[in-house]
Amino acid sequence: MTYFEPSRLLRRLPEQFFAALSLKAAEKIKEGCDIINLGQGNPDQPAPAHIVKALQKAAEEPANHKYSPFRGKQSLRAAASTFYKREYGVELDPETEIAILFGGKAGLVELPQCLLNPGDVALVPDPGYPDYWSGVEMAGAGMHMLPLLEKNEYLPDYDQIPDPVLLKTKLMFLNYPNNPTGAAANAAFFRETADFAKQHHICTIHDFAYGAIGFDGEKPLSYLQTPGAKETGIEIYTLSKTFNMAGWRVAFAAGNASVIEAINLFQDHMYVSVFGAVQDAAEAALLDRGDSLKALVRMYERRRNTLVDAFKEIGWNIQAPKGSFFAWLPVPERFTSQEFSDLLLEKAHVLTAPGSGFGQFGEGYLRAGLLTDEARIWEAAERIGKLDIFRP
Repeated sequence: MTYFEPSRLLRRLPEQFFAALSLKAAEKIKEGCDIINLGQGNPDQPAPAHIVKALQKAAEEPANHKYSPFRGKQSLRAAASTFYKREYGVELDPETEIAILFGGKAGLVELPQCLLNPGDVALVPDPGYPDYWSGVEMAGAGMHMLPLLEKNEYLPDYDQIPDPVLLKTKLMFLNYPNNPTGAAANAAFFRETADFAKQHHICTIHDFAYGAIGFDGEKPLSYLQTPGAKETGIEIYTLSKTFNMAGWRVAFAAGNASVIEAINLFQDHMYVSVFGAVQDAAEAALLDRGDSLKALVRMYERRRNTLVDAFKEIGWNIQAPKGSFFAWLPVPERFTSQEFSDLLLEKAHVLTAPGSGFGQFGEGYLRAGLLTDEARIWEAAERIGKLDIFRP
């Protein structure tokens, strides 16, 4: 077989962290191990029945077997606008301020290619979702990491960014409720962000993937609720977590019209549009006022409380996350994140994500997902407890 060398672009891309994590788990399962998977961010519940029925009905429509409009169905964009008005009080023009995406990840990887040139800089949270790095690398741009520290409640400190970096910065990623830390942002921080972005002419991309999942009676804030946010920013909203539609690959970007036009233009050259039946089902999801979402959040909160209680039982003192479906767990000082994650997989058959995979400042932590039932969470704690790591 003739070998064809991959492009320099492909060779520059970072290792796909989650693919490597999945492979580790798969290898242990092949060995016959019963793995409790707390490592991945894949919802374990099905999409609500009324959304599945909407897809089934829409799949029978002959029109949906043709190419959809390049920029998505107007009905879905209108539903997204209605959803933001109902949930957050934010007015969005469905024609100019909403773009349909092939899942939130696609939008996050595409946007740096839409807005950055070689020599430009993107501000990227550390720890943060690794696929932010991929889009910046594809654009040939540079990254400046924003440390998210426990002492700052995992919010970046803009005063620590050097002036020479700010002169080159064109784009900034934020993500609250946060993956991987479970931290939440407040209105004061978002106001500071909007002022900072306007002062330095930086496009803020707020990854709102976990926007529906807040705990202790606190509903997560949309960045677009902030006065002035739409002038310099957009928000990415995926249906994956809110409606358990991770495999459906549908999301939208909302906000600044010039950025929406840029991503639409990019996608005009990349795709036609999301399958029409999926768009119709997404419309049904966004327009529904049912109780399925409230029940989903209650379930994650019960799992969060179980995780905190169960791990404290074995001497692992962890902070309760404020949102998302992740917990951020401190690693015993004698281990690195990778070493401790490997130990839990090998000895307790519990898969976690080492914090170092999310950036330099993720070292010293593990990420655990609330994506299995309470009985399995207790069992994971019992298995880890038998290793006698946390007892004095």
